[in-house]
Amino acid sequence: MKDLIFYSYPSCTSCRKTKHWLKAHNIDFNERHLFRETPTIDELKHILSLTTEGIDEILATRSQTFKNLNLNIDEMTVNEVLELLIEKPKLLRRPIFIDHKKLVIGYNPGELMKLTKKKTVHQSVS
Repeated sequence: MKDLIFYSYPSCTSCRKTKHWLKAHNIDFNERHLFRETPTIDELKHILSLTTEGIDEILATRSQTFKNLNLNIDEMTVNEVLELLIEKPKLLRRPIFIDHKKLVIGYNPGELMKLTKKKTVHQSVS
């Protein structure tokens, strides 16, 4: 069962590293192209609910796309920011890797190991 979702973009180095790590560790996941299969409002709300730092954790504030918008995120409502992320998915940090209870942003093997540990153990028992 693929209850792990991997939002990625093929030309993103961190996405490629994460995908390679997942395959090397035999982790079953559902990959979604971040720009072709942009997360819905409900999916973004779920992702946001899994963050520890809120919107700052998923927003790519150092990206040129963000800088070009010249926005003050602090003056926007959460729903306005979520609508912006759907309209401009390049503003999302990537990759985004989630299960139903945990989130990993970017290439982070240590956090991926924690997130997938149960999945790996479960798969080897099956």
